[in-house]
Amino acid sequence: PPEVEIMADMTPTEGKVVRQIEYYFGDHNLPRDKFLKEQLQLDDGWVKVDTMLQFNRLKSLTTDSAVIIGALQKSKTGLLEISEDKTKIRRSAEKPIPEINEDYKDAMKNKSVYIKGFPLETTLDEILEWTTGKGQAENIQMRRNLQRQFKGSVFLCFDTEEAAKAFLGREDIKSFKDNELLVLSREAYHAKKAEERKQHKAESKAKAKHNKDETEKQTEEKEMGLLLEEQTGCLLKFSGELDQVSREDFHTLFSGHGKIKWVDFTRGAKEGTLLFDGKAKEALDKATEAKGGTLQIKEDDVAWELLEGDVEKEVLKKMIQAQQESYTRTKGRGTVICHATDLVIYRWSIGSDYISDVSRLFLGPPSPKKRAREDASADFQHSENYNFLLNIY
Repeated sequence: PPEVEIMADMTPTEGKVVRQIEYYFGDHNLPRDKFLKEQLQLDDGWVKVDTMLQFNRLKSLTTDSAVIIGALQKSKTGLLEISEDKTKIRRSAEKPIPEINEDYKDAMKNKSVYIKGFPLETTLDEILEWTTGKGQAENIQMRRNLQRQFKGSVFLCFDTEEAAKAFLGREDIKSFKDNELLVLSREAYHAKKAEERKQHKAESKAKAKHNKDETEKQTEEKEMGLLLEEQTGCLLKFSGELDQVSREDFHTLFSGHGKIKWVDFTRGAKEGTLLFDGKAKEALDKATEAKGGTLQIKEDDVAWELLEGDVEKEVLKKMIQAQQESYTRTKGRGTVICHATDLVIYRWSIGSDYISDVSRLFLGPPSPKKRAREDASADFQHSENYNFLLNIY
């Protein structure tokens, strides 16, 4: 392999020294190394060996300038020149320092690979040793967390794009000390991370929606419970032959005896329910007494039943849920600005006499003239846009 030839005739220490110094002056580090670039400006690109010994990693390998010079004399890369007095070194003029631009960044990306799976206690020297014979590496970036702890992954930058491709095709790069490694081109790594971020964003969005829905559900259930407690004793169920009966007839029947907020009844049905703004029993008793003890509607007998306890709560709950479901079904034609159990401003293109029920439930009955117009025909439909306020007490 090329790097073996480059390191030929060197001792292990000399090989490490050459690798480290050529990293300092290499394409990957030198364009980014502010200190070293400043030193190049002082003496036509020459840097004293004593200055280089200020770098901690080089100093950990040797403090003898003679060892450094001797090792560099054996290097065959042609990257560095040695001064005649053997006290200074510089990058060869035939290898100009690359400019950091888009082409440079693309080249770095295409020459780099991502490797994950190293034990967290792995050292740089161990990774360097593992890469020996697998291609000429310019740089090994050990990725670390905010606490500067090794994450178990590296970016390995080679001297050429061809060397990186050759590395990816090797069979001996899939493990390190019995640990399985994930090896990807840098481009594939970024694509993988982009997909992971996209998936994470989607999952976070779904989780946020779920949490929001759960919060809204809990809020609505709480509000529903409070509402059901406040509305105790307000429902009156009726049944009988009601073919000719309209909702207006119920308002007329109880006029002066109790205020009806909502009539749950469809023309032609056999039964329905009245929601009073107050106690249904009081309204029933007053209306019955006013009619001489028998409360009929249009001279037809009607069975009246006061709903109480769980039955009353269940019926009232279904009434409210029906309204909320209707809001959901009509979102395409309007905008709900807040919950149905709060003050609601709703703009609706009214298309059925169901709307009169909604307004009646929350605002009380419409005017007699309007009720008559609503009940004039079962097929009557409004075509105007209304703005109205809904308020559950």
